Amino acid sequence: MFVRFIFFMHTYSPGLHILSEIKTGSELVFKDMLPAKTFFDSQIEKFGLTKVGEVYFQFANSGFTASICLTESHISIHTWPEFGYATFDIYLSNYQKDNHETTRQIHLAVLDFFKASSHQSQEIYR
Repeated sequence: MFVRFIFFMHTYSPGLHILSEIKTGSELVFKDMLPAKTFFDSQIEKFGLTKVGEVYFQFANSGFTASICLTESHISIHTWPEFGYATFDIYLSNYQKDNHETTRQIHLAVLDFFKASSHQSQEIYR
């Protein structure tokens, strides 16, 4: 008996997920969620993404956390201003178009917006 196995390589890449740790010399950029909300909204509009929900929470006398759900997936951030530190992640799906470059551009804009003095990032291809 002869059995033939055929494996198909799929070329579809579901998307790019960037995980980032951001450090800054100014704790002020990580304290107030309102400028960050305005910034994230501008990025979503600039790149034609679709927001389906969001949660922002301002911690008393500290930083904030945010999660923005998109039809393309999500953006999230959590800040510790007392340490000049934040974690950020963005994942954009490639369902309707290739969003790899958009993901990278938003990540770079985040580093600029929060005045990153250093960062450590990881790109994960889904």
